[in-house]
Amino acid sequence: MGSQYFDVEPTTPMQTRTVPLTVDGRQLELTSGSGVFGWQRIDLGTEILIRYAPRPPATGAILDLGCGYGPITVATALRAPDARIVSVDVNRRALELTRGNAARLGLGNVTAYEPDDVPADLSFAAIYSNPPIKVGKESLHDLLARWLPRMRPGARAYLVVKRSMGSDTLDDWLTASGWPAERLRSKSGYRILEVSAGPGGSGGED
Repeated sequence: MGSQYFDVEPTTPMQTRTVPLTVDGRQLELTSGSGVFGWQRIDLGTEILIRYAPRPPATGAILDLGCGYGPITVATALRAPDARIVSVDVNRRALELTRGNAARLGLGNVTAYEPDDVPADLSFAAIYSNPPIKVGKESLHDLLARWLPRMRPGARAYLVVKRSMGSDTLDDWLTASGWPAERLRSKSGYRILEVSAGPGGSGGED
């Protein structure tokens, strides 16, 4: 099997390209790279999440889980300039691209981390994610079970998942696992799931 976007160090030779992104009518250009999810264009699921998910809270720490080269990060950072945007990916090439895109756009409220480097006491006012479905169901569940408990009381996570790739099954699993999920919106074969923090949420810092 060749290099996957969820590899830590992609083996695909690095190529870059410029990808257009529109946020609230503002036309932006991001640098993407081979070996990173959706590198040739903004993924449709990501575009739907950016366009239709509720706007982020104005303050606190907000997680972009599986940030790729940073389209969700950039949109969230622009919409919540006083919030702390935490971008997480296992793919180191993706993290470097996210850092570069944030820097070029002057987004000083963005920090990109490998998963194990996120401060352990940090909790989140919101989570936005186009999660890596292709890692497989068990790995996806493990991923969400790691990060959803770090939501603050009253926080919400917004996940965009293609219906044909198990959005409704994921919805059922989330609710059964203690994170009540609602099918917030359906668009172009995708669902946006709104996931509530479990009882008590996280009491860490933001």
